[in-house]
Amino acid sequence: MAYAKTGLFEEQLQETARLFKSLAHPARLQILKYLAETKTCITGDISEHLPLSRTTVNQHLAELKRAGLVSGTIEGVKTNYCLNSDAMVNLKKRFDEFMTCFESYQITKC
Repeated sequence: MAYAKTGLFEEQLQETARLFKSLAHPARLQILKYLAETKTCITGDISEHLPLSRTTVNQHLAELKRAGLVSGTIEGVKTNYCLNSDAMVNLKKRFDEFMTCFESYQITKC
């Protein structure tokens, strides 16, 4: 039986890959961008601001919540969505750390 080989890589790379994977859809990027631009938590239906159905947006929000980038708390019949600022700082740190390996990269023809 096949098994996941992610365990063969250092924990930091695994965590970075999990975070990057959570960003690997334009809808999730748009949700994060929308939450960042509003500069506040959103109570209500985010799908009103996206060209997607409520069900699809909720699936993407669930993925962002699993990654810890967004929090959602239920208030009555609505959910209050917020960016997790600590997670966003961590995401930027991970991205910056990953990109440092390319700082001295010289483009050459293979």
